[in-house]
Amino acid sequence: MKVGSTLNIALRALRRNKMRSVLTALGIIIGVAAVIAMVGIGNGAKAQVEAQIASLGQNVILIFSGSTTSSGIRTGWGSAGTLKIEDAEAIRREVPGVIAVSEEIVSTTQVAAGNQNWFTRIYGESADYFDIRQWPLADGLPYTDQDVRSANKVCVIGKTTASQIYGNEDPVGQILRIKNVPFTVMGVLTPKGLSTQGVDQDDIVIMPYTSAMKRVVGGTTLRNVNVQVGDGSQINAAQQQIIALLRQRHNIRPGRDDDFTVRNQQEIADAATATTAVMTVLLGSIAGVSLVVGGIGIMNIMLVSVTERTREIGTRMAVGAHGSDILMQFLIEAVALSSVGGIIGILCGIGASQILSSYAHWPTLISLSSIIIAFMFSAAVGIFFGFYPARKAAALDPIEALRYE
Repeated sequence: MKVGSTLNIALRALRRNKMRSVLTALGIIIGVAAVIAMVGIGNGAKAQVEAQIASLGQNVILIFSGSTTSSGIRTGWGSAGTLKIEDAEAIRREVPGVIAVSEEIVSTTQVAAGNQNWFTRIYGESADYFDIRQWPLADGLPYTDQDVRSANKVCVIGKTTASQIYGNEDPVGQILRIKNVPFTVMGVLTPKGLSTQGVDQDDIVIMPYTSAMKRVVGGTTLRNVNVQVGDGSQINAAQQQIIALLRQRHNIRPGRDDDFTVRNQQEIADAATATTAVMTVLLGSIAGVSLVVGGIGIMNIMLVSVTERTREIGTRMAVGAHGSDILMQFLIEAVALSSVGGIIGILCGIGASQILSSYAHWPTLISLSSIIIAFMFSAAVGIFFGFYPARKAAALDPIEALRYE
């Protein structure tokens, strides 16, 4: 029997029991939609993390000062103050491929202007910081190397800080008091929104690190050093050279632990996206269970269909149909149910992702690969769970089938 005739018979059998066919396909529809939506949520979260890491800049190496231990309690990177200004200058001068370096001081304090005040983060940075972070200004101008050398009382503020202190007024050129020291606001940064940790990146005041040391924070050590390499292919070599240089400058003998930590952008990205990758696999696997359940539903209905249509199968065999024709007919029915269910499920999954993105404000990213994999898996489910009922139908004895009541 021709494939076209077998396909026509299979589809006609499905149309005879429309409601049962729809309910059988519903399991596949829900399974595929769940896979598409869950993987989309996972991919969206991963893409958001990668975008936040990319906001650090291109080809960036981060150097953190060491941690401290007190009464058995270890604090995080940057707490020991083991980095000096001279270390940053040595990196700028001696490491090949380095095009920008920003010494970093971090603190939090109250700032005020007029009758308004706000508690915010203070960052002391070099003039290269804005280029390293690829963070342009929405208004005004950044401070210069001369401001850094002279420890001038100038600063650049984030959008959140500007709105909290100045409201609708233009903050550029106005005075911002930081620990009762008057700083002139030179510019307002372009908004960046929340970080992956939920921190408002726009709630910030950035000033020359020398000004932060002398006028706000005090001390002579750095918390971090941000380094940018011109060629991305040289970033690993530059990282190793920085480690060797700092070990030499800090007189760290072979076999002793470093009193600093060096991480490049790719390492940070890998660490940050590891959790989202696991979450994506977990969500996809849980959603995939519903596909298997849908396949079991197809198998169950097809077994019932074989029993109901035993006399029909016997009649077809009596007039010349082969076992392979019967096998192909029931396989086509199972694959048609799963494939149509897969297509509808893909549309439902994309729609669910868009709804979640619009109303729940969850980041979602639907990839072509997830759509293809979900559809292929749904078709494979139809073949896998439809084969046993189809083989059972093909193995029926025509005489016994004709005598079946």
